[in-house]
Order: sequence, then structure tokens, then C-alpha cells
Amino acid sequence: MKFPKITIYDRYIFNQVLITTFVAILLFTVVWIAPEMLLNTIKKTLAGEYTVKTACLVLFYELPKILGKAFPVGLLLGTLFTFDKLSKDSELTIFRAVGMSFQRILAPVLVLSFIITGCCFVTYDKLIPISANRINMIKDRYPSTQYIYTQKNEDSSPKLAVIISRFRKDTMNNVIVLDFSNKYYADVHQLSNIYSAKTGQYLGDKWRLKDITQYRINNDGIFTQINNLKTMDILNGEDAKNAFILMTYSTKKEREITNYNLKNYIQLLKKEGLDEEYRYMLNKYLQRFFHPFVCVLLAIMGTLLGFSKPREQRLVGFTIAIGCIFLYYITLPFFDLLAEKGVLPPLITAIFPPFAFLCAIIAFYKSKDL
Repeated sequence: MKFPKITIYDRYIFNQVLITTFVAILLFTVVWIAPEMLLNTIKKTLAGEYTVKTACLVLFYELPKILGKAFPVGLLLGTLFTFDKLSKDSELTIFRAVGMSFQRILAPVLVLSFIITGCCFVTYDKLIPISANRINMIKDRYPSTQYIYTQKNEDSSPKLAVIISRFRKDTMNNVIVLDFSNKYYADVHQLSNIYSAKTGQYLGDKWRLKDITQYRINNDGIFTQINNLKTMDILNGEDAKNAFILMTYSTKKEREITNYNLKNYIQLLKKEGLDEEYRYMLNKYLQRFFHPFVCVLLAIMGTLLGFSKPREQRLVGFTIAIGCIFLYYITLPFFDLLAEKGVLPPLITAIFPPFAFLCAIIAFYKSKDL
């Protein structure tokens, strides 16, 4: 098998697009980080909340989140600017005159786009989750919130309900446990015990509650006995681990989770029957694979928009490019909602935006006189 020979043209176009893409990514990053993020960091530094070192680390760890969006935008603008300049300088006319097809002209751009696609994928899979967790550690930003976990029997009837008023990391406060009996009425399940604990902790293979008040309930739903317990273990083994994962990830955004952990979390959501959260996270997981390949589509689109006549206005191509980018990112939350509510399957909501770009590329290709 012989690989295509790399020519002077390939090196020339590759370098030109690489340089302009790098400049576009840099400008996008500066514009994104400057208005609010940089100002807030400077304010906190002057107020004494951050040291200079901490402020620099915060800005550094914010970069991966910006780069995830900057890669596709930068590649689109980089290819558009490069090929628009080649068109205005009549270089594309020369390339076509010597017999180069559009596909051959596009070849070095595709190579660069696949490289940036890989960078984009690694950024979303590794860099953004790592940087988000580092920022949480620096800012000590672990939200204290409530959570409810229901343990069910094989017939999906509730067995145990754990209500956590507040939790932070592996420590819980004001925990209420509802212990269901086997009796079931037309509208509710009967309770056998209610436990109210001041604190609780996840110990790896179990949840341990401390300073507990136990309320025994008879078959008529009346408190018959109140006891005080020092400690009590609940949710042993796999149930304890699954409940802790669900509780911990309930406070995280999907970008803070790696692909491997997100896949396991999705499987756990499906197992626990949390349908809305399952569909939403499955949609975001599939986007992790489809979104990077938007870089390839945008590179082709930028190349097509760059093919212009010598006297054609440059503003037209840039306006279309910015409009496409804006439309893409503004519609993503809408498709997330469609997936979460079950209006469309997550696979459809994840693949539709790239598919729309593909249709736009085909339309531009047919409309251009190449």
C-alpha cells in the first residue's frame, strides 16, 4: 500500500491553514476569557480571596473548557480566511488551471481537521474533566445539597428511601431513612420504621449513620416506640456504592466526567430507572463523539466559503460562517431538552446538528462554481 506523496502544495496549504487556525483559536480564547472571567479573577485577587498564583491557576484551568469550543470555530475561520485570500490572489485559479480537483485541493485541510478533531476529543474526554475538578479543589467548590435515593425490590416496589438534607463529599447531615414494610395498600406502601440521623458517612462498602432516632410504626401507621441508636449501617455492598455514585454525580455537570465514568454512570441511571437523567446524559455522551467531527465538517465548509470570485465581498462568507456557528451552539440546549423529555431518541438529538452541517455543505458545494 502506497501513501499519497506529500507535495509542496500540501505543505503550503497545511501551514497556511494551521497558522490562521491558531490565530483564530487564540483570538476566540482571548475574547471569551477577557470580559467576565478575567475581570472576576482580578477582583478576587485584589480583594485577597486569591493569591497571584491561585489566580493564574484558575485562568489556566479554565482554558480547556474554552478550547473545546475554540477548536471548531478556529478551524472554520482559519480555512475560510486562508482560501478567501487564495481566491483574492488568484492562487486558486492557478491550482485549478493546472488540473487540481476540489478534492485534491481539500486534502491537506482534511488532514489538519482530523488532527484537530483528535485534540477536540481528548479535550472533552480528559482535559476538561481534570481542569474542572482542579478548579473545584482550588475554590473549595463542592456544593452542599440534598439528595433522595430509593432502594427497590425485584418487583420495583420501594424497599428503603434515604433522604439526605445536605451532603458534601462523603459526609451527610440530617439523614432520614424510610423503611418500608411488605404491606401495600391501594395508594401507598406501609412504613415499618423511620430513622432520623444527625450525620452519615460513606465508608466504601456501606453507609454508616450516627446519632439516630428510631420511630417504630405499627400496621395502623401509628408510632409505637421511639429508640435512640448510636450507629446504624445501611445500603451495604453494591447498593452503597451505586447510591454514592448517583448522589455525587447529581451535583456534577457532564463536562466534569470522563467518557469512561460517564458511560458507567449512564448504565447506572438506566439500571435505577432514572429515565430523564438517563436520556439527557446519554445524549451528552453521544455528543462527545459527534461534536469533535464537526471540526472536519467546518473545515470543508470554510474551504467552500473561501472559494470566491476576485471581486466578491469577503463579508458574505464570514457572515455565513458566524451564522452557522451561532446556530449550532444556540440549538444544542434545545436538542438536550428534546432528549431529556423523550421527544426524540438521544441518538437522533446528538447526530442531528452534525447532519445539518453536512446538508449545508452539500448545498454549498452544489451552489459553488468549482
